[in-house]
Amino acid sequence: QVQLVESGGGLVQAGGSLRLSCAASGRNVGSYAMAWFRQAPGKEREFVAAMITMTFYAESVKGRFTISRDNAKNMVYLQMNSLKPEDTAIYYCAVHNKPLLIGRSPSVFGSWGQGTQVTVSS
Repeated sequence: QVQLVESGGGLVQAGGSLRLSCAASGRNVGSYAMAWFRQAPGKEREFVAAMITMTFYAESVKGRFTISRDNAKNMVYLQMNSLKPEDTAIYYCAVHNKPLLIGRSPSVFGSWGQGTQVTVSS
């Protein structure tokens, strides 16, 4: 089982930037898709971005957010620029259940971090 720990959340004004980090331990995740999801109060968890080598983004964040990874360090990052109040949510890091596959549904990601809060003020 993979353990994931997110960091880097916080309070930022609209238009600002944050960089989230996710550290994986327990297994090398280099061949697994890693993803970021978010969940706002009263809403379902939604896909934000994912990658193995190619990157995939939700339309709502495309052009503003960048996912990257450092396989040597077992880390994944989410650089968030031009933040909007509607980006406010708890952000979760996740690892896909199977190697070399990718998806956008939370159901195919079996390992999750505890989440980090991102709050964007207007």
